[in-house]
Amino acid sequence: MIAIYLYCLVKSARKPSTSRVPAGLPGASRPEALHAAGNLWLVVAEAPLDTYGSGQLEKRLSDMDWVGGIALAHEEVVEAFARRASTTVIPMKLFTMFSTRERVVADVAGRRREIDAVIRRIRGAEEWGVRVSAGEGAPAPARASRAASGAAFLAAKKQARDAVRDARVAAAEAAEATFTRLSRLARDARRREFDAPSGTRPPLLDAAFLVATTARARFTQAARREVAACASAGATMTLTGPWPAYNFVQPEEGGR
Repeated sequence: MIAIYLYCLVKSARKPSTSRVPAGLPGASRPEALHAAGNLWLVVAEAPLDTYGSGQLEKRLSDMDWVGGIALAHEEVVEAFARRASTTVIPMKLFTMFSTRERVVADVAGRRREIDAVIRRIRGAEEWGVRVSAGEGAPAPARASRAASGAAFLAAKKQARDAVRDARVAAAEAAEATFTRLSRLARDARRREFDAPSGTRPPLLDAAFLVATTARARFTQAARREVAACASAGATMTLTGPWPAYNFVQPEEGGR
């Protein structure tokens, strides 16, 4: 028993070649291009249900090493098409599957207006990620000596608390300024929710930017300036990309 696994949608004037595309998900067939309609193609593979069926997935989704490997294999296939200059790629979420080829084609045909709108939104653009995290805060002042008065001790404690608070405020303001300035250079920008591991602080900013490929150099140069600005405010900024435009595909896609 198999399901049809959908990696991405590709707008291309001709059938996309899969000869140099990575193998994709472990245990699945090699990716193939399935014609949907007009110049729209679906990159699919046959996935065995004894590995990727709903019952099996529920058991394995808690295994982060396994899920991470699947996510990497999925991403490698999507990126292989996204790197081609003559195509526009709509990436699908991990584990988007259908029961048959006919069902996936019918689903895409039924949402063609929405899909065309997505293609117009992301055509000629790529996604970049920015994360800004707070530092450890300002160092506390030296401890008061034993001979210091109680009032001096309390004043030193307050000074330490104020220094940490001020450092956090400065880092948060730097993160907000980074989002504002980089948004001006992007076609679109989205703040992303981030589930911080227990006991850790969430980032001050976790955002995705949709950037025209022609504006890549300007955007990355500006991002490097923001790295320095954040560092001056006691924060750390990281830039990742370019990626397929996962965060700018609306509405969210789902299987049947």
